[in-house]
Amino acid sequence: MKYHQIDHNLYIKNRKDFMAQMKPKSLAVFNSNDIYPIGADSLMPFQQHRDILFLSGVDQEESILVLFPEAVEEKNREILFLKETNDHIAVWEGEKLTKERAFEVSGIKTVYWLDEFDKVFFELMTQTETIYFNTNEHYRQAVETETREDRFIKRTKEKFSAHSWAKSNPILQRLRSVKDPIEIDLLQTACDITEKGFRRVLDFIKPGVWEYEIEAEYMHEFIRNRSRGFAYSPIVASGNNANVLHYIENNQPCNDGDLILMDVGAEYANYSSDMTRTIPVNGKFTKRQREVYNAVNRVKNEATKMLIPGAFWKEYHIEVGKIMTSELLGLGLIDKADVQNENPEWPAYKKYFMHGTSHHLGLDTHDYGILWEPMKANMVFTVEPGIYIPEEGFGVRLEDDVVIREEGAPFNLMHNIPIEADEIEDLMNR
Repeated sequence: MKYHQIDHNLYIKNRKDFMAQMKPKSLAVFNSNDIYPIGADSLMPFQQHRDILFLSGVDQEESILVLFPEAVEEKNREILFLKETNDHIAVWEGEKLTKERAFEVSGIKTVYWLDEFDKVFFELMTQTETIYFNTNEHYRQAVETETREDRFIKRTKEKFSAHSWAKSNPILQRLRSVKDPIEIDLLQTACDITEKGFRRVLDFIKPGVWEYEIEAEYMHEFIRNRSRGFAYSPIVASGNNANVLHYIENNQPCNDGDLILMDVGAEYANYSSDMTRTIPVNGKFTKRQREVYNAVNRVKNEATKMLIPGAFWKEYHIEVGKIMTSELLGLGLIDKADVQNENPEWPAYKKYFMHGTSHHLGLDTHDYGILWEPMKANMVFTVEPGIYIPEEGFGVRLEDDVVIREEGAPFNLMHNIPIEADEIEDLMNR
């Protein structure tokens, strides 16, 4: 890992909070992700399953966490199982966690090698009635691959068919959505690295550069600041490409007079930032571009104010839609008749702003959070309105990451990243 070691008290607290919500006489199991093949002997870079990471800090393949708060022996109430390391692995792959190092990272005292799992797990299952399985129930999930977790669930149900089953996901959805101060600091670090990347490209962008060159400038700055790289596939979309919401080809030249929409964010310690900025390739907005840009910025600022404890995600988006409708009327993109005759299921503003305004942010770019429950302090949301005008050859989206606070306005983790049109122009034309 490139990042600095994280205080293991975060993981001790997370496990304590999770176990406090478990049923009597139950245990929970969390598996690491697989390393996925590409072809021949090539493998994709490993990324740890966010749930076992959240509960243990272990950022290593072939790891298992077992939580059993009522285990007969106290030592078995928190257990890590790790792939046994040796000199050969150290030479070919680098050092893996030792039992001592695993304790430093996680705060878990009981660590077994993975080949002991079946024996120890059988003993623990004789003491419990219910097992928590860690299923993926995120509202955006669309997983086709059978995961290590899936295989474990299938195997365990066959072997221990008399036990009851429960789901860890609802507990994790609530725990992970409210951030600890340590997590907020990590998210701030990710946002600060993103700022460095953005300031770098402001000096780099000019007519004739290619979208992939801009992507490379971000990657350079991210990695040199201890990030693994992008938190998600970057969007570097010049001109009309900005009207493709998930444009990731990044293979076109940036032309004089065009805007370029950049939806990029650095990760740090597996935590995601998520920023969008739209800037003029030549360093100067046209009158029309500036009108649309400022409209989007006003919507973003007003939407941010509405992210307060007790607010509901669905109602929040309805209110943002009203603000966007007003701005689109002012821009002449829709008229009063469009609004009066709109379909309530697809309001008139959706022609130019067709996606949501906010999503949870954390260990995942689209992080855990139950959308029908009220917002709480220390939840972190993106705010990302946009106006997309294919007939005019450009689109504008602006996005910041904000922390809901108990009182007062949300705290913008990206408050240092330039966003006002005048500031963007000044920085590009120094």
